[in-house]
Amino acid sequence: MRVAIVLYKLGSCAEYRVISNQFGVHKSTVKKFVYLFCKGMVQGPTKQLIRVPNEEEATEIARRFQEAHNIPQIMGLIDGTHIPILPPSDGYKDLVNRKGWPSYVLQAVVDHKSCFWSISCKMPGSAHDANVLRQSDLFQRCHLLPKGVKNIEGQDTRLLIVGDPAYPLLDWLLKGYTNSARLIPEQEYFYVYLSSLQVGVENTFGMLKSRWRVLLKRSDFHFSFTPAVIATCCALHNFRMRRTIPTAGGWKRLVTSIPCILSLTSQ
Repeated sequence: MRVAIVLYKLGSCAEYRVISNQFGVHKSTVKKFVYLFCKGMVQGPTKQLIRVPNEEEATEIARRFQEAHNIPQIMGLIDGTHIPILPPSDGYKDLVNRKGWPSYVLQAVVDHKSCFWSISCKMPGSAHDANVLRQSDLFQRCHLLPKGVKNIEGQDTRLLIVGDPAYPLLDWLLKGYTNSARLIPEQEYFYVYLSSLQVGVENTFGMLKSRWRVLLKRSDFHFSFTPAVIATCCALHNFRMRRTIPTAGGWKRLVTSIPCILSLTSQ
């Protein structure tokens, strides 16, 4: 029953008191179960479910991306999304994103199967994508990323991650042109083609939030505990995807129909 209570909370975003009544346990017991489960996930299974691929795995990811998009040496797609939080009174402004509501930024890299292989969920909503990247383990440990160098038309090319123009151009990160209004036709074609890849990571975020609806609305978690909840949901997403458990139809409609800024009815 403990796991059922936690999954119900993560999947519904119901308040603790609602779940307490649903399962016939005290509200504090529900909180305890959720806390222990998420902390346990972060300390154990999450590290196995979300990890950087080795060179063989990364090469296979690149092969699948090339089959689908005709672009070689792509081992992942990177982007960020905002997760609503219940902010503290101190430092509230730092957590407010450009849309005007408090959040944490979830930065993630996904593969061709819409599985996460790197996440960072500790930066406030006001942080720019480039700063979120620089503060992440992905950036700090980029020297450990698989290289899988391949000679393409006489040029040695390593495995790359693709991001949007907000990210810095790095030897392992390929981005679109920053000033897309002043491109020659060849550059514009490349920009549009590269941008089309980002749909993959955007769809992954959509599937994540549609299944674990606690990420869609501002929940009653303490803001300091929210990163553990986010990481747990990402790990559970990978668990489902790797076991080919289908995502419910209509997830795009669900995600776009629920405003992220919805607050708790008790507030």
